[in-house]
Amino acid sequence: MVICDLHTHSTASDGQYTPSELVSLAKERGIELLALTDHDTTDGLEEAVRAGEALGLRVLPGIELGAAEYSGLHILGYGFNSMGLEPLCQKLKDSRNNRKYHILDFLREKGCPLTLEEVEAIAGGTVIARPHFAQAMVRRGHAETNREAFDRYLDTAEFRQRVKRFKADARTCIKTIKAAGGRVSLAHPYQTGLEGQELEELVRALADCGLDAIECYYPKHTPEQQAFYLHLTEKYCLHATGGSDFHGERVKPEIRLAAQRLDVEWLLARQPSVG
Repeated sequence: MVICDLHTHSTASDGQYTPSELVSLAKERGIELLALTDHDTTDGLEEAVRAGEALGLRVLPGIELGAAEYSGLHILGYGFNSMGLEPLCQKLKDSRNNRKYHILDFLREKGCPLTLEEVEAIAGGTVIARPHFAQAMVRRGHAETNREAFDRYLDTAEFRQRVKRFKADARTCIKTIKAAGGRVSLAHPYQTGLEGQELEELVRALADCGLDAIECYYPKHTPEQQAFYLHLTEKYCLHATGGSDFHGERVKPEIRLAAQRLDVEWLLARQPSVG
């Protein structure tokens, strides 16, 4: 059993801390295995691995991919060769870059004008994501908190209908990660909005595509949800992963780095190099 956090984000996507800073925080937390799982990009992995080597903390290359079937369906990939994900990541990055203009137009219509420059300043040169817009909205006084910015504007049914970006289907996400030598876990299942039989059918379908695990341990899972997800891992011969989904207190103030004891032998059995 290893003390882990297998779901974290850095400034390479929408996190607050650089990969090196994140690794330092994980070391202070007593974490022995950290997975950096930025959204749709592997850009921060090399820096994180180097920082981990310097501090004596093992860093597992990771990624979080949003799948097309449901707005909350996310796929976590681990231990892959980054080159194998490059074509898909580039397509996702191009789509995100195009989406930022549509988000600005949408917010302007809603009476929340922002400039691209102020959002880019918050993003710090990374691909711009919705949390960067949320932080800019708070600074401008359009919302009191990031959560309010999402609830009122950036995560509404109207927003999702009008402001879209490319997402691969879950099968493609899984197959791409597996082809690159990685392992795959279903992230925070509750966010799919599915429960009971519907969620089980999704897990069964993903397992048929090569799913290896379910993120059973997650800060927002209820005890009942966690028990059901663990039941599904047993029923479909999957592993259990866990993580915090840490972005930093400025982005998600209620979430701190996890320090969970997990069996990760299966996950580390054939980890390739980052490049």
